[in-house]
Amino acid sequence: MTAATEAAIEALPRAKRLWRGRALAAICLLAGMLYAWKIGDGQLGNTYYSAAVKSMTDSFPNFLFGSLDPYGVITVDKPPMALWPQAISVLIFGFHGWALLLPQVIEGVAAVLLLHRTVRMWAGDGVALLAALFFALTPVTVVINRDNNPDTLLVLLLVASAYAVTRSVQAPSARTRTTWLLWCAFFVGCGFLTKMLQAWIVVPALGLAFLAGTTGPLKRRVLDLLGAGAVLIVSSFWWVAVHTWWPGRKPYIGGSSDGTAWNLIFGYNGFGRIAGDGQVGGMITVQDGKTTTGSFGGTPGLFRMFNELVGGQISWLLPLALVVLVAVSVAEVRAIVRKAIGDPATRAGWFLWGSWLLISALVFSFAQGIMHPYYTTALAPAIASLCAAGLAVLWRWYKHSHSLSWVVLPAGIAITAAWAFVLISRDTTWYSWSRWAVAAGTTAALLGLITGRLPGERPILAPQAGRLSGERRAVLGRPALAVGVVALLLTPATWSVAAATVNANGNTPAAGPAPTGPPGGSGLVMSPGPGVQHKPAQVQGRPETVIGGGSGAAKLTDEQRRILAYAERNAPGADIALAINADAGTLAPFIMESDATVIGMGGFNGGDNAPSTDQLQQWIESGKLRYILSAAPGQQNQPMPGGGKGQRRAANQQQRQTWIEQHCTVVSPTEYSSNPGTTQQPSAPAMLGSPPTTLYHCT
Repeated sequence: MTAATEAAIEALPRAKRLWRGRALAAICLLAGMLYAWKIGDGQLGNTYYSAAVKSMTDSFPNFLFGSLDPYGVITVDKPPMALWPQAISVLIFGFHGWALLLPQVIEGVAAVLLLHRTVRMWAGDGVALLAALFFALTPVTVVINRDNNPDTLLVLLLVASAYAVTRSVQAPSARTRTTWLLWCAFFVGCGFLTKMLQAWIVVPALGLAFLAGTTGPLKRRVLDLLGAGAVLIVSSFWWVAVHTWWPGRKPYIGGSSDGTAWNLIFGYNGFGRIAGDGQVGGMITVQDGKTTTGSFGGTPGLFRMFNELVGGQISWLLPLALVVLVAVSVAEVRAIVRKAIGDPATRAGWFLWGSWLLISALVFSFAQGIMHPYYTTALAPAIASLCAAGLAVLWRWYKHSHSLSWVVLPAGIAITAAWAFVLISRDTTWYSWSRWAVAAGTTAALLGLITGRLPGERPILAPQAGRLSGERRAVLGRPALAVGVVALLLTPATWSVAAATVNANGNTPAAGPAPTGPPGGSGLVMSPGPGVQHKPAQVQGRPETVIGGGSGAAKLTDEQRRILAYAERNAPGADIALAINADAGTLAPFIMESDATVIGMGGFNGGDNAPSTDQLQQWIESGKLRYILSAAPGQQNQPMPGGGKGQRRAANQQQRQTWIEQHCTVVSPTEYSSNPGTTQQPSAPAMLGSPPTTLYHCT
């Protein structure tokens, strides 16, 4: 915090300082309640990561690399930093839903507090409180902080980088400025170890803020940026180097094509997300014999952030943020033309949050690969900061401007409220009353704001006219603005509370109404069989088969329990009790519900080349593995649509299936099943990801 900011806070009356401190505490408490409400009520979050967390507690290599299974065959398809706090929590408290999600709650509340501290340095305490409230009540942020996906820690680390760069541009000395810039780079590097290249999306915004906000010699600023770049590289890639040069047995990196972290960074989790590159971006649908895919986030394009899948998650205040950016940019250009000298630190804040929002939104909007709506939680800090600071600027224009710039405030409120009305109207079964409340509140706010600017009775002296006009604006405008802000926050707050009390989170957390299944539009389409995830998709007509990668299943079926017990009973000396040739959704409950050493084949969607058939051969010959759960003989896995990686992943799983059929024998269902008739060979082929039905004995 700068000396000027500290002095301004100290100059406030003690009562006002206490009120603001209590207001911040109340906002953090509200956030904590929304994120923590009933998290121990049977929730296990994303079972893919939850299973990995339990496996990570078995050994240090598993913990270090983020192994999906207890034997350390393959990792999750992300770097492990977001899972480390969860694994530590499970080590301390045991494997429970609340132990998995407690770190997420703490990280979410910490992000709200840190955003307040960041914005306070830039725009003052009142604006910071409003930004923290906006951030805490963002629906997608609430749902992701109630889940154990990596995005919660990613957002915290990115907000920490914004805090550090803000401290840097306001530093009183060159040395302090450099130190905070290096911390900024370090936090982004930690973000990279949380979700790889997504963390780097904000790097241009951070660099622009530093260049715009510092006034030292250009050479020194360039050297500082180069030093920060070096810290960024080291903090981003040390884990990659450790995996590359690890001397002992190490797990295959899930999601890669060759088992290396480098391939994951620049392939599946990198440019593959931008260009698609054969990734399946959503549901796999088979209709009338034709296989198609749909994106989790809808069709890529400029307006993706406003579509039916994404809009209700993040776009409530996005119109206001864009109005603020345009208005402030125009004002800044006019100031430059007039050669007016502005405050570099203030300018840095606008560059930081404006670039953060625009760059991130464009990347998410045009990404051709996998784009889940919950990724957009990364936009929430920028939207909250821009809206809060923007309202303060527009209020000053409203009170003091002698031009038409005062109109921007009511116009911004009206546009944002109109968009909220549209969002709510998309599904009138979900708190539809709130749209009329928004309309009524906004109308009252606009009437007050406009009336406050109407010309009044002209007194004899011009100064008196200005004074009386200013008084009317304050008397009418201030409560009107408050009503307008409440109206804009009403529905996001309602959705956020519903996300904590009504919505059930899982692998793909989302706020708002649960979509309905086919036929018609976007909806939750029920996949056939246990262990196959339900995903939102754009579906035309009634599909014959719908398959998604991964699963939200947290419990073993009775049949699966009998299969596992049979395998353990008949191979007591084997290192691996059971191997499952299927996606991680089928594997997860085996790991979470037992202490047996159960491994999966192929990682998240079952298509990675781990373990290879050569590895299977070695395990069988050495007696480490005896039983495999896989598809029935002759049941072929159809290639995934999209070509490229999708075809290769299907080929890997099918190669293992062929090897299993050639080297192992089917165990009669009468040996373990209470209803043998349910495990007979199916007559129809299955898609990649179908739950396995047949137990094999391999010798």
